[in-house]
Amino acid sequence: MLTSAYPVRAILAAIFMLMAGSGFLSTLIAVRLEQAGQSAGVIGLVATAYFGGLMLGSLRVERMIASVGHIRAFAAFVTVYSASSLTYAIIDQPAVWTGLRFIDGFAMAGVFVCLESWLNQQASPTSRSAILATYMIALYAGQAAGQFLLNLGENSPDLPFMISAILLSIALLPILLTKMQQPVIEKVAPFSVRKLYQASPLGIVGTLATGAMLGAFYALGAVYVQRIGMDISQVALFTSCVIAGGVVLQYPLGILSDRFDRRMVLNVCFIAVAAICAVMALLPLSPFGTITLGSLFGGFAFALYPLCVAHSNDHLSEDERVGASSGLVLAYSVGAVAGPMIASLGMGTLGPPGLFASIGTLAVLGALFGLWRTIARAPVPAEDQQAFQSLPRTTPMAAVLESEDEPE
Repeated sequence: MLTSAYPVRAILAAIFMLMAGSGFLSTLIAVRLEQAGQSAGVIGLVATAYFGGLMLGSLRVERMIASVGHIRAFAAFVTVYSASSLTYAIIDQPAVWTGLRFIDGFAMAGVFVCLESWLNQQASPTSRSAILATYMIALYAGQAAGQFLLNLGENSPDLPFMISAILLSIALLPILLTKMQQPVIEKVAPFSVRKLYQASPLGIVGTLATGAMLGAFYALGAVYVQRIGMDISQVALFTSCVIAGGVVLQYPLGILSDRFDRRMVLNVCFIAVAAICAVMALLPLSPFGTITLGSLFGGFAFALYPLCVAHSNDHLSEDERVGASSGLVLAYSVGAVAGPMIASLGMGTLGPPGLFASIGTLAVLGALFGLWRTIARAPVPAEDQQAFQSLPRTTPMAAVLESEDEPE
């Protein structure tokens, strides 16, 4: 049982405001670089820096947090991110923005570790699923809502960066004023790549492919929309609908994966993403068609990561699952670092359709590998599969929150 309802509400409020203030920055930065005439390669490099910082931070921030405590560390990470948001409005140079995005990623990793540690502290065996679900809602709702802040920059280009800094600063208040005890960070030792592959080849390969696909989308999705002639308000709506679609379809697909061979659901998702990408890359679409297909893309693509984690857990003992899930988060991050550069090469060669051509190619490769694994290995009986759990792609601490001991 929760020690108190207030601490969880405070954490969720902080998460919502943090994501509203930071979640749209990747879109905004891509839009501004595109408007400045930068190539897809430069835009992809700037985005790669963020995922690189996020990956390094998820491995390194625990020692920093342990040395000063969660509240001070959280305040420091958010302050750095807020200052970075304002710096974009002062210095308009891609090289500087690349460095700032790396700092943003590192700081956001620290924020996630702090908040997810607090959620772990507040969770009991009977409340973990509910807490994780509300965490997901707060995270994605904030990210989706924040996209509409793009519209504020049409008449005042610096205003979105200022609003971002304001929201990030306000997000400090629920945590700085809390009376929660400092949590203890649970050490999570990820599996080696070899051990992960031996346990679940499709789990780790699917996670890498998913990271590359979504990393490419977050980096260059806004550029694609602009280059096919849509305006800023449509960019915001498109990105928000992709995120919303990702939330809506995860649970129905998860329920199907609990009842049937999970690999088949994974394969269907990869094939669906490939088909949607083919349409978006090959056919001229109206804004409505683009937004509708974008929602479907998000629905199937966002489901891939938690499906890969669930499939991996089907082949692991209870004691191994946290370490494996942690390793899969890091595998996703590696894919997300590579994805923007892969997609920028595609866009450099094929123009705007190159983004979804690149993502679709990755989805086809994922589907082919999944089909091979379906043939090569017998399925886990449906009654022996672990229950699907929707998961954020944040830091290894989310794997600890996801783990759930049944009450006696």
